[in-house]
Amino acid sequence: MGEEMASWNSLPLEVTYNIFGWTAFISWSVSFYPQVILNFRRKSVVGLNFDFLILNFTKHSSYLIYNASLFFSPVLQRQYHEKYGYGEMIPVAANDVAFSAHAVLLTAITLFQVLIYDRGNQKVSKTCITITSAVWLSAVVCVFVAWPKHSWLWLISVFNTIQVIMTTIKYIPQAIMNCTRKSTEGWSIGNILLDLLGGVMNYAQMAMQSIDQGSWVNFYGNIGKTLLSLVSIFFDLLFMFQHYILYPSNKIIASSKVDLESTAPLLNSSNPSQAEDA
Repeated sequence: MGEEMASWNSLPLEVTYNIFGWTAFISWSVSFYPQVILNFRRKSVVGLNFDFLILNFTKHSSYLIYNASLFFSPVLQRQYHEKYGYGEMIPVAANDVAFSAHAVLLTAITLFQVLIYDRGNQKVSKTCITITSAVWLSAVVCVFVAWPKHSWLWLISVFNTIQVIMTTIKYIPQAIMNCTRKSTEGWSIGNILLDLLGGVMNYAQMAMQSIDQGSWVNFYGNIGKTLLSLVSIFFDLLFMFQHYILYPSNKIIASSKVDLESTAPLLNSSNPSQAEDA
């Protein structure tokens, strides 16, 4: 999303490229809804890691700041062209801004569900609080550093770096939580399947363009983005392995009495869980 399209040599490949691109965009956008729906149906967020939510909200908020600033600000666009050349296209499109805004909204709705639904004894960890506080404090410091010299392009690059870091670490708490509980109950697999589809379609889109242009610069020219996408796909596959192979039928009782701090699975055969599968 948001990258300049090169001239095409093959119309079929161009059509395929666009199909893959829109499939990725729609998959990633829709991927936020299964978790929201699951929480609503269960009236519980037990099993959904709160550290993941906080880190994810930080990631998407930072990315929204980056996208919206570069897309709407003539000053930032001028600084971008001065640095990279006036022949270069701004690497943010309207759909990038729309996606980021939508992601922030849906993540905020999920956080609101944490406040109104049963959450057991789950809470945000001190580690997550420390990381998030340090990230936003650093961002504030960068604002004051950029202000005197009007280094706005550098400043928004800081927010882009934040979203990269958050993307790298955000899934770790949920993966550990699933492992310690021996269950994926409360964590929507629909979210993961759609995210994986989006990631695969994104790579397929890049491959189509590379084949048509006879160059693989899409992959090695932006190695950071390529590796970041691989990290997301790795965690998607890990969650699928946990859900379908490791813990296919294990459930945790979704009750305020559940002590997830102790990470002990509660499997009471005499009182089976009534919660629905993720």
